[in-house]
Amino acid sequence: MAHTHDDHGHDHDHDDHDHDHHHGHDHDHHAHGHAARSHAGHGHAGHHHGIGAEAGDRQLFVAIAINGLLTLVQIVGGIVAGSLALIADAIHNLSDAVSLVIAYFARRIARRPSNDGMTFGYVRAEVIAALINYTTLIVISVYLVYEGIWRLFDPQGIDGWIVVAGAAIALVIDAWTAWITFRMSKDSVNMRAAFLHNLADAMGSVGVIVAGTVIILFDWRIADALVTLGIAGYILWHVGREIGSVVRILMLGTPPGVEPAAVADALVAIDGIVEAHHIHLWQVDERRNSLEAHLVLRPDAMSRSEPIKRAAKAMLAERFAIGHSTLEVECEGEGCVDAERIGHKVALAH
Repeated sequence: MAHTHDDHGHDHDHDDHDHDHHHGHDHDHHAHGHAARSHAGHGHAGHHHGIGAEAGDRQLFVAIAINGLLTLVQIVGGIVAGSLALIADAIHNLSDAVSLVIAYFARRIARRPSNDGMTFGYVRAEVIAALINYTTLIVISVYLVYEGIWRLFDPQGIDGWIVVAGAAIALVIDAWTAWITFRMSKDSVNMRAAFLHNLADAMGSVGVIVAGTVIILFDWRIADALVTLGIAGYILWHVGREIGSVVRILMLGTPPGVEPAAVADALVAIDGIVEAHHIHLWQVDERRNSLEAHLVLRPDAMSRSEPIKRAAKAMLAERFAIGHSTLEVECEGEGCVDAERIGHKVALAH
């Protein structure tokens, strides 16, 4: 049923879920993800690829408990053996457990529905969780670099057998936890951050096993420090690759793979549109691209504004995986003055 408010010039057609305003504001809600997901690169049929939300939560909870216990065992073993690499692996394993706790609660919060106070919902809880986890990985890695360099100049006596045994147990648990998080990481930056924690720890356990073996065979104690530095470098390299996309979402950056100029050109190519400006592109989360823009129509095309907007929305969804678009229509010669094509002018505070 359509409700018309003549005093404000707003016409809301709730049957097709589009909100078309007299001034041309058109909000395309049909896709809050649907059109975007059908686009190449966004075609995820399920949120967690074969593993239900509740089942995933249960597996994460078990992984948290096991990783917490493993951390305690590794710390005790590292102290007894005198191995910095094993203690480093334990500290990183503790960060794994913490990362899983953060990921667990972020997943649950993100599933809450939108409300008056959070009109976009809580989906960015997972993005924030990912940023926290990546930041802790950076802090841990910097600490390990410091300790590793210190041990290069002051190698300590190490019991290689305890080191190898402790790391072998850790490797089994790390590999299992990494497998669980990997299954849920395909379309969740939150779970990818947790997966990276566990993958890095599994690789670290392999390195610790190698260091312990070298110490047993050759008593080359510096191997412990070298492995520690290797673990830290590996973590930092991975974080460097992943953290940019998280910051980009939180900073309302343009979705990766979408060129604003190409979007503007595609809009202008639609019959009746002579100019597009005030174009903003962003992501609510990594699965949903959004756009707002002003479309300038020829005077003779104003009577076709609704079909033109529908054509624009269909094109945006198909070509650029933009599932949520807000379009304002202006008549040529009567719209914004000196408008920026991409974005808008920001007055600097003095």
